[in-house]
Amino acid sequence: MDADVITIENSRSDEKLLSVFHEGVKYGAGIGPGVYDIHSPRIPSAEEIAERINKMLAVLDSKVLWVNPDCGLKTRKYSEVKSALSNMVAAAKLVRSELIKS
Repeated sequence: MDADVITIENSRSDEKLLSVFHEGVKYGAGIGPGVYDIHSPRIPSAEEIAERINKMLAVLDSKVLWVNPDCGLKTRKYSEVKSALSNMVAAAKLVRSELIKS
């Protein structure tokens, strides 16, 4: 597959798809497993998303991990999307700062 980044549904599958990469499947480009389920109106906190990112980092190298939501956002209202994406960005910044410290 000729792609810079592959995005995979991850939240709704309870991270089962991500386990494929833990089992030794190698993919040479970026991988963007979803960090929250966009099909739910529930807005995840930055801390919750940061926990998910850290779980992903146990499987994926930080150089290939792309932080993004599961799937598209068209099923959500603007207020939900804005809050959830703000929390996602805050979580990514938090995890990046932790990675720099270590």
